[in-house]
Amino acid sequence: MSELLAPTPLPLGNLIDQPADALLGLIALHRADPRPEKLDLGVGVFRDDMQATPVMRAVKAAEAHIASTQASKSYLGAEGDMLYAERLAEVVLGSAIDHERTAGVQTPGGTGALRLGAELLARAHPGATVWIGAPTWPNHAPIFGEAGLRTRSHRFYDIERSRIDFASMLDELDNARPGDVLLLHGCCHNPSGADFSTGEWQAIAALCEARGLIPFVDLAYQGLGDELAEDAAATRRIFEALPTAILAYSCDKNFGLYRDRVGALWIQSANAGVNALVRANMLTLARSLWSMPPDHGAAIVRTILEDEALRTDWETELAGMRARINGLRGALAAAHPRLAPIGDQRGMFAMLPIAPEAVAQLRDQHGIYMAGNGRINIAGLSARTVPVLVAALAPHF
Repeated sequence: MSELLAPTPLPLGNLIDQPADALLGLIALHRADPRPEKLDLGVGVFRDDMQATPVMRAVKAAEAHIASTQASKSYLGAEGDMLYAERLAEVVLGSAIDHERTAGVQTPGGTGALRLGAELLARAHPGATVWIGAPTWPNHAPIFGEAGLRTRSHRFYDIERSRIDFASMLDELDNARPGDVLLLHGCCHNPSGADFSTGEWQAIAALCEARGLIPFVDLAYQGLGDELAEDAAATRRIFEALPTAILAYSCDKNFGLYRDRVGALWIQSANAGVNALVRANMLTLARSLWSMPPDHGAAIVRTILEDEALRTDWETELAGMRARINGLRGALAAAHPRLAPIGDQRGMFAMLPIAPEAVAQLRDQHGIYMAGNGRINIAGLSARTVPVLVAALAPHF
């Protein structure tokens, strides 16, 4: 009888082994490299001229204010800090937001926003396919896939020619069906740095309208390419042109709040009635995913956006970060003809037109570390190291 009542072991041995995270492996290799002149162009964080990732002045000041005035650390609701979401929406969507048709919630980082949006799509339209341009951030497809959605990649960027292949993109999206989702980088494309032109954004909006596609914008680098309004212009255009649109947002980069995981999700619906359903389901899903989002980072952003002096200082420091990135882009573009397109691109990342074998040789022979597809973090460079990188690259062009 005791044998019949014995608990059945959990079948953990049925789990399938998972590939190691390539970026984490790159970090470990760089850390173990004893060469003093080694160069880390892999990790996607902003770095200053001293290769530090400092806490922004406005963030420090906001934290001090919060520490001296915060009366409680009681739970937030599933929607998080709604004043944070409202203030941030003004920065991101501006007058493009229709409050009667748009629901917004705080999320743990941009990744949390993407996953919440994916879960909502899986609940609303489980047969939808998410179309993702290649190349893209490596975590995009897994996020949607783990939510149970199908994903398909479409050609977006010609790596050899370092430019967008818009004709191929439109040709491949001809296979998309009504109700499918089109994932879009709002600005500062990761990993290519190549953004659509105004005309191409207009064509994308027209395509979504004609074929009944839902645009899902991932905006993670606002203000690090061009000024805040310029980097949000494409997203605003999408929200103004289409009845249904989704936006996942991250404050990790433009506020330097990487480890605090600060994001938001906004969903625009066709009418107020659908918006009420969307909001109810967003909150139910958020409750099951993380119950309530962490407060500290969102409180920092809200404090900065509500204080004129802090906001001005944040925008000033952000402009300095942007100028550093764009200055390094210009230096790379001027150093070699094959790197010229980098000067017209935007954001922290660029893709070098080199083969994986060359990436490995740069690491082994020169201590230059980058992702296997040739993606580099522009902010990992300095005026001193740009010539070093270009000299090492020259034999591979």
